[in-house]
Amino acid sequence: MIVGIDLGTTNSAVAVWDRGAARLLPNALGDLLTPSAVSLGDDGALIVGAAARERQVTHPHLTATRFKRLMGTTGTVQLGHRTFTPEELSALVLRSLREDAERHLDAPVTGAIITVPAYFSDRQRKATRRAGELAGLPVHRLVNEPTAAALAHGIQDLENEQPFLVFDLGGGTFDVSIVEIFDGIIEVRASAGDNRLGGNDFNDVLVAHVLKQLGGWKTAASPELREVIWAAAERCRRMLSVADAAPLRFTWQDLEHEEIITGALFEELAAPLLGRLREPVVRSLREGTTAAASLREVVMVGGATRMPIVRRTVTRLFGRFPNTAIDPDHAVALGAAVQAGLSARDDALREVRLTDVCPFSLGVATSERDQFGHLRHGLFAPIIERNTVIPVSRVETLWTLMDGQPAIELEVYQGEARHVKDNIRLGTLKIAVPPRPAGEVSIDVRFSYDASGLLEVDVLVPETGLTRQLVIHDEEDMIGPQALEERRQALAALKVHPRDAARNAATLARARRCYESFLGEKRFAIGQALDMFESELQRQDLRAIESARASVEALLDRLEGERFL
Repeated sequence: MIVGIDLGTTNSAVAVWDRGAARLLPNALGDLLTPSAVSLGDDGALIVGAAARERQVTHPHLTATRFKRLMGTTGTVQLGHRTFTPEELSALVLRSLREDAERHLDAPVTGAIITVPAYFSDRQRKATRRAGELAGLPVHRLVNEPTAAALAHGIQDLENEQPFLVFDLGGGTFDVSIVEIFDGIIEVRASAGDNRLGGNDFNDVLVAHVLKQLGGWKTAASPELREVIWAAAERCRRMLSVADAAPLRFTWQDLEHEEIITGALFEELAAPLLGRLREPVVRSLREGTTAAASLREVVMVGGATRMPIVRRTVTRLFGRFPNTAIDPDHAVALGAAVQAGLSARDDALREVRLTDVCPFSLGVATSERDQFGHLRHGLFAPIIERNTVIPVSRVETLWTLMDGQPAIELEVYQGEARHVKDNIRLGTLKIAVPPRPAGEVSIDVRFSYDASGLLEVDVLVPETGLTRQLVIHDEEDMIGPQALEERRQALAALKVHPRDAARNAATLARARRCYESFLGEKRFAIGQALDMFESELQRQDLRAIESARASVEALLDRLEGERFL
């Protein structure tokens, strides 16, 4: 069974194509979304999902969230005395999703389609693929998140050939795609985005506002306080999606802080972020040669699009209301499941085809002589330009620049800037050439970019027949198959809390967080309920545990509102 997985910054989900339709699979708690969170328990065992997210406030030094933004970098995350790479933390989330799927389907998962932001670099995509391999998941294909959302939306209306725009604002990234459908082909015309813009950034403006009220940078030095405020900001932001005003309330060192945040104030604080939504929209329309007026609709996906301030911004941009009918949290995973069905050649999808584009330019560093004969180094020469339909293979010819030059060093970059120092370096390759006068020896450089967004570079010296292939990798990582297998086995050997205890662990973590968040009678009530629940857990009477857990959850829902994903 091939599953589709939305590996998100805030939440992740797994879905399957079954009996002609895509459907989400619940986790051990019965939820369709699993928080992308990993925590180290007091007993040294790893906790993944809702229980881990609840520990972010009470145990910030033992808990990791938002690690998707570190994918493809050399950054690491410290949990207690253990150090994890972003790929390893993502692998733990993926493994949890795989186990949930296998338990629900009562069948082994043999592969996965995993979604990534459209603007993820080649390095970030390879890191995502490694995370899947570490989780024991053969990755059949990586799919851009807005493309997956377009599949989920377009598969329901294959007869309508007017183009539509997918506006995907998730927890950590923002992507826009122009999509057109004709003769059963779902074609992405253009993509644009911002890898550093998402719902988390809107939380951060609320955190900055509160810290300013509390004395600014002097209080920001405490990571524990920052996590407490961040959790309160997240809850406040979500409440503002359904109300004109919401309390931003938290307790710190037995002092309770509360401020009412109005929608107008939130919009004012978030104005710089809202302004950043415009450029990717304009760029995608321009490069997709599509007029805004010709769009059938603007489809909103990603949990952060629930914010009224975002919907109002989109309405002003297009002069009409966006389509919010599709569940913004589920669309990407459902689209990944459609791609899984396509990969499995399901009969119901036999007439459907998907084409995507390369969302960024790929090229090499070159040198040129200016009008005065001076050499200018470090200039970017694109070989595959952004929004080229993929898979694609393009070749360019380069020549030696110096007399007697014995070799050519090829540096590969991704980006749009004229100077390579402003782009992302992907790798380097050196190939020997015959020493001849400048300009007499050439090399053919071929870039091949596949449907998963992975790049291969082949270099040929026609005069000698010498060839080289550049395997793009994280130069700081240099991981080989043996090292990858060793890391996978090390992760598999880590003690993880039993799946059947996941709901109890989540309720305990939430209750302990709430005990620290409230004062007075409310704290006393939570303490009593917590003691009762822990006592029932020790007795190990399953029926009594379920009843006690329901009582605790009902109390917490009354005090702070229903838990959110």
